[in-house]
Amino acid sequence: MSKYEPLTQFLAAQRGEEVSMSFREIERVLGFPLPEKASGLRAWWSNNASNNVMTKAWLAAGYVTERVDMGSRRLVFRKSDTAPAAANAEPRPARSLGFLDRIRAELGGTVTIPEGVDITAPTGEIWDADR
Repeated sequence: MSKYEPLTQFLAAQRGEEVSMSFREIERVLGFPLPEKASGLRAWWSNNASNNVMTKAWLAAGYVTERVDMGSRRLVFRKSDTAPAAANAEPRPARSLGFLDRIRAELGGTVTIPEGVDITAPTGEIWDADR
């Protein structure tokens, strides 16, 4: 169990589309202070699952971060259709991905790109915006 599991459980129990919290409130939910980076680096609050362990906690609860205000130490967690809905959801791979693998990882579950199809290859059709 991750030390950030209390945040996952807290967010998963919320009924609203948005949960506005101060960093202090998050610390109360967790039961320990946030790392210094959380107060100094805006990127720490990104929704990239390979960013840090705590990111996986809010993504697992089905939320993404928005409106992070570093000055007032507040942010909004918003329910997301694209975030994993289960606490045990697999995070995206942290390995370096090629262009097509990155597209598949980002769009996974939203579209189907058959294996062997190169979506970057020309189709042979001429696209002319002036016609």
